[in-house]
Amino acid sequence: VQLQASGGGLVQAGGSLKLSCAASGRATSRYAMGWFRRAPGKDRELAATISWNGDTTFYKESVKGRFTISRDNAKNTVYLQMNNLKPEDAAVYYCAKSFRAEATSVSLFNHWGQGTQVTVLQ
Repeated sequence: VQLQASGGGLVQAGGSLKLSCAASGRATSRYAMGWFRRAPGKDRELAATISWNGDTTFYKESVKGRFTISRDNAKNTVYLQMNNLKPEDAAVYYCAKSFRAEATSVSLFNHWGQGTQVTVLQ
């Protein structure tokens, strides 16, 4: 399984970015996907996850109402729409694939892509 994240960049506080994660490999559409992030000096944290069919989503409390995770299984792509970005959202964002159909814990993700940098200016 290969995961290719893109869409990061530099944005002013209050702005928006949309991250994409293109997945390749067998049966990726059968598994939950997630977006995680790591800010400098901090641990990796879960931002959002989505079940295999998109019916169930889970968000870190601080991004609820601002971030939206979605997926297009026909394109093997997962998205993270980020609105009203705050300086504390700045981090390297990683997409990941779970070995379960639904997953809300980092321990349930076993394939990771390279990160994409998100920088938010005050």
